[in-house]
Parts: sequence; structure tokens; C-alpha cells
Amino acid sequence: MTRTILLLLLSVNLVFAQEFTSVVRGSVKDADTGLPLARATVQLDDKGGITDEAGQFRFEGARVGRHILTISFVGYQTLVIQEILLESGKENVQDVRLSATGRQLQEATVSGSRPPAYNSVQSITVEQTLRYAATYLDPARVATSFAGVAAANDQANGLVVRGNSPNSMQWRLQGVEIVNPNHLSNAGTFSDRPTSTGGGVNILSTQLMGTSYFMSGPFPAQYGNAMAAILDMSLRKGNNEKSEFTAQAGLIGLDIAAEGPLSKRNKGSYLVNYRYSFTGLLGAMGVNFGGEDIRFQDLSFNVEIPTKGNGSFTLFGLGGISSNDFAADKDSLQWETDKDSYNIKYKNKMGALGATLTQPIGTRGTYHAAFAISGLHTTRLATPLYQRWQPYGDIEGGSRLTNNKISANTSYAHRMNPNHRLTLGTFLLFQEAERPTLTNESLHVWTVQPYVNWGWKISESLSAEVGLHSMISKVRSDRADVHASVEPRLALRWQSSADTRWSLSYGMHSQLQSADLYTAYYGVSDNYKNLQLGPSKGHYFTLGYQRNFSNASLLKIEAYLQNQYGIAVGTSLERTYSAVNLVEQVPNIYYENKGKARNYGIEVTYQKLLTNQFYLLATGSLYKATYATAAGLWSDARFDGRHTLSLTGGKEIKSGARNIWGFNAKILWIGGFKERPIDEEYSRKLNYTIESGDSYSVKLRDYFRPDLRIYWKKSHRSYNRTLALDLQNVSGTQNEAYHRYDAFQKKVVVQKQLGLIPVLSYRWEF
Repeated sequence: MTRTILLLLLSVNLVFAQEFTSVVRGSVKDADTGLPLARATVQLDDKGGITDEAGQFRFEGARVGRHILTISFVGYQTLVIQEILLESGKENVQDVRLSATGRQLQEATVSGSRPPAYNSVQSITVEQTLRYAATYLDPARVATSFAGVAAANDQANGLVVRGNSPNSMQWRLQGVEIVNPNHLSNAGTFSDRPTSTGGGVNILSTQLMGTSYFMSGPFPAQYGNAMAAILDMSLRKGNNEKSEFTAQAGLIGLDIAAEGPLSKRNKGSYLVNYRYSFTGLLGAMGVNFGGEDIRFQDLSFNVEIPTKGNGSFTLFGLGGISSNDFAADKDSLQWETDKDSYNIKYKNKMGALGATLTQPIGTRGTYHAAFAISGLHTTRLATPLYQRWQPYGDIEGGSRLTNNKISANTSYAHRMNPNHRLTLGTFLLFQEAERPTLTNESLHVWTVQPYVNWGWKISESLSAEVGLHSMISKVRSDRADVHASVEPRLALRWQSSADTRWSLSYGMHSQLQSADLYTAYYGVSDNYKNLQLGPSKGHYFTLGYQRNFSNASLLKIEAYLQNQYGIAVGTSLERTYSAVNLVEQVPNIYYENKGKARNYGIEVTYQKLLTNQFYLLATGSLYKATYATAAGLWSDARFDGRHTLSLTGGKEIKSGARNIWGFNAKILWIGGFKERPIDEEYSRKLNYTIESGDSYSVKLRDYFRPDLRIYWKKSHRSYNRTLALDLQNVSGTQNEAYHRYDAFQKKVVVQKQLGLIPVLSYRWEF
């Protein structure tokens, strides 16, 4: 009996003392050619190894927890990937791309890929998305922690970057431009109508995301048709050796992902994810929030098939359906605002399907092609519960928007020698949009964007990127001209020491007008549309300084100037209107490309990666955003908030060999945006909001929001799980969104943004 008890106690102790392990593996390739680098040195913490002939490496039996991966190869830049989390039941697979380089900049990175630009670029990893507070697993919300970036509204992920309208941002997926990839694209807007770049939550689940890049300009030559920012999203490949599954349940929704090998012979993989909103489940049971029934669901996938010669073919897609139904209160005595008397139905459908091909050619070149078809369709109908003589103009009515894009990209990159790299490519874009007006005319516009980029290592400490981008565009109309521009791009980087570098970037950029502007009418026939408008243009300059420190941290300072011209502005009736202030409402007037805008500022970033169980990202900016009308009168722009400040940080505490507790916080302090004053007396007569004045002279109060995320990770023998609680706006601060005239209250009211939003989630990986 005594022996039995001792054996049981010993078994229990062994179970609790057992240290769980998993696998860290991956590949090391040349960033320019995609060819594998054999015999590269790879080190996981203090354990070393080398890659095989296929550039593959593997570390078996690595303990679960945080690790540092270092990769080096003669003649290439050494990469130090700091933020690697290994969990039981889940292999960690790294796709590392090394760049040929001379003098080394001692730099700690969060991913193994080369940033696409010298200046104004930030990587967004899945690790950050899962760790940062109140991201809703959305990469666009991660970007609010970056310098010069502000959320346009709590309810949506539309971004104001360096004082530019959210509509000046471009979404890319797998290297090609797509339509707005968000559920509920009307979220947080004044008119409750859809926007072209934002929404309630990204349709693409974090489960499929690889490392994405957020750029705020000047952009390299391979990027075009954007004036403010580009969020270049990439899909990760599924595990090609082992089947793995992830399930997550929370107040955002139910998330289920599966990945694994297609077959053992070709080493291909699949990755698929389905998500259904938690609010949709409650809605199906008759539960709503404040009279609103909000639902969404989406499906996304990525299939990768290796080709001969270390190439790769992928097939990817995503699709999402969302709706927001508001039911009027039948008891009119309970009405508090004009919205309470309406039945409002909003529906949003978005989908994309595409393919990519990457094929090394010889030992120095790589051919790449990408293609995608994407579409967005939204409808909104607001009808009063009881008929009345005078409508509530801000709410009543219907709208419909259809936006389709066909995008293609083909390029060839060739490294002539370690000092010279040449890339040639072309983007093709066809866009079809329909926003019914009096004439119900559809918009058809195409663009051709050839580009060339030359990377030149001038000396051991000085390198350059010299490029040329051109955009040729045409609206399909007899009244529209072909518009063409040649856009030079230049970036210089001087590495003054092993830990310090200076950089200077310039770029000329252009962007097509939004479908709202092209289809805005100023008459009752097809001859009175704004199809003659050309793209907006601008000259962008950025001067940067970066200092790296030994504790995996860096200090970055950037000063920038953006001189924009050819902006669409009103030349009749509402002469003070400028497209730089556009979100979702477009006056039906005549426009010309006679406006200007000027944004300038300075940004500071201090980033400490997750080492010693602590990380910190502190960013701030001071900026000025102005615009000029057709008459040449300058005034403050709508998004001239003057400053942004973000503090994002966290601490992890390891409890035994199996548990990790994480405490994460984010604080946002952003200068209030601006509005035009409202003529309350005139609004009362017409029963809807009427703005007065010629400029944005009303400043909203500064925006302040603290967020908190607490998680508990625990590893088991064959799986791991995470229990997390997110608290958005933990202080319950009532930030201002906008002012409007409420036709029921007969006065101007201020619309508040979201208060405290708790989100509980449970994640299981096996």
C-alpha cells in the first residue's frame, strides 16, 4: 500500500514537472530570387544549426514559451526575430528572406521578411494582433498604435493617416488591390451610409494572416493609386507536414480554422477559416442590443502548391456577409431620438478570389504574378414606422452601392550582382461601380501602372532605391480624357554606424477619385456627371532617423511634407467643398481638379520588442493638415487633429512551465477632428442637418481612450488554450463623434462614440 501511494505521488510530481515541447522549423531564402540558401547559420536561443540543401531548418524538442531566432549567411543581412511564441500542439513555421547587404545594421526584427520601404513602414504580425489590447483581431486596429495614425471612429477601422481622409487609403491582398474588405462598411458614419475603406471588422480572419505591412508614404515604385496609406495584407501558408486546428469563441464570434498538408509528395498545404458572429447567434435567439440586430459571417482560404524550381502557386479567397437591422419602438412615448421611429435595414456582401505564382528563373531572377477579382455590394433602407408629413432627412431613404475590381500584377526581379537589383512590373486594374442616382449610370474605369525599380548599394554605408511609376487611367465615357502621369520615386539610406541610420525618401503619387465623386450628378441627364475628373496627385517627402539599442529596442524620428494638387473641389453652388474632407457624403455638384492640400508634421516612435517578458511601443506626432478651394483660399482640413499619442505595452509573467499570464494596455490621446458649424434655425425649418460657414471651424474635443487586455495561456500535452478579456475604453470616456440636428428633439445634438466594451474569448489550438 505504501509503495502504491509513493508511486502515485511520484507520477503526479512527474506530470506537473513535465516540460512540454514542440517544433520550430522553416526555410531561408534569398529575398530577391526566392532561391533557398543552403548552409545558412540558424540559432534558436543558444542552440545552433544550419540549413540543408533546400534551405530548410528544424529544431525538435524546443520548450514551449518565448524564443529568439537568429539567421545569418555570408554576404547577407543577419536577421534577429525576437517575438517567437512556441505553444504545445502547434508548430512554429518561419519563412525567412535574407537580403544581400554590405555593412550590417544591428537590428532586431519581428518578422523574417524585408520591409518594402526605407521610411514610414511598420510590420503587423499575427503575434501583435493577438497580443495588443482591443484589436478585435483586426490588423487595421493594430495600426492605431503607429505614429500619425488615428481611428476615424470607435465603431469602425477606417484610419486617418497624417491628416488624410480614410478614403485615401488602399487595401491590398497578396500584392493586388481589392475592394473594401470589411463587414458593415457603414459603421460609425454620420449618414449611416457605406464608406470605401472602413468597416466594423475585417472580413479576413487573423487565423489566415501572415506578416502585413502598413505604409504611410512615400511609397516604393511598386505601389500606386494611393495618397494616404497602404495596408498590404499577406496570407500565411498552412502547415505542410502536420494537420492543425484552431477554435475560438468570444463576444466577437465563433472562429474555426483548419490547416495541413495536401499530400506528402508535393509538400502543398491548405488553410481555411470560418467565422460566425456571436451577436448573430444572439439575434437568432431574439436578443438584440439597443434595438439593433448585428450579424456577420465569413469564409476564407489559402491553398499553396509548390512548383518546380522552388516556385509556388497559391489559390486564395474570402467572402463575408453582414447585416445591421434596427427596429423602431412602437411606443412613440419611448422615443428619444429621430432614429427611434425608423426601421433600418443594412446589408453588406463582399468577396474576393485570386491566385499567385512565384517562380525563380535561373540563379538571379524571380517572376511573380498575382490576380484577383473582388466585389462589394451594400444596400440600406430606412422607413418610418408611422407615416408623417415631414421626413427626418438625415435618416430616411435608401441607398445601394456596388463596387467591383479586377486586379492583376506581373513582375520580374533580377539581382545583377550584390550591389544592383532591378525590378520591372505592371499593375492592371479595372473597376466597375454603381451608385444609383437620377440617371442610374454605372462607372467603368481602367488603369495601367507600369513601374521599374533599381536597388543600388552605392557603398558599404550608402544605398538607394530609384524608381519610376506611371499611372494611365480612363473612365469609359466620351466626355472623359485619358489621364497619364509619370511618378518618380527615390529613397536614400545612409548607415552612419552599426546602430544608426539616416534616410530620405521622395515620391510623386496619384489616386483615382472615389466612385461617389465620379457618379455625383449636377443635372438630370447622362451629360451631367463628373466623369471628366482626373486623379488627385501629390509630392511626398520624408526625412528619417533611426537608432537601434542593445535591448531589442529602437528610436525612430520622421519629418514629412505632403504637397497635394489636382484635388477634386466644388466650383459651383458649394464652392468650398474639397475631396480631402470626404468620408461618405458627396454633394451633387460640379467638380474640377483645381484644389490643393498640404500636410506636414513630425513623428516619434520608440519600440521595445518583447524581451525579458516586457514590450513597449510609444508613438507620437505633431502635424498640420490644410486644404485650398478652387478660389485658392486655405483653411484647416476636416482631419486636422494636430496631434496623436499612443502608448502600447505589456508584461508577461511565466507561471511554472505551462502557464503565461499577459497584461497589456493601450492608451490613445488624439486631437479632435473638425466640423462645419450647423445652422440650427435653418435645420429646424427643413427638418435635417444644414451646415453653415465656409470652413471646418468647429473642433471636437480631444479623443482619449484606454484599453486593457488580460490573457492566460496554458500548454497541455497536445494542445494549448488561451483565455482572454479585452476591455475597450476601460475608463468609459464619452468621446465625441460628430454633431448633427436631431429632427425629433428639434435641436443640435452631439453623437457620442462607444463606451466600455468588454470582449471575453477562449482560444484552443491543437
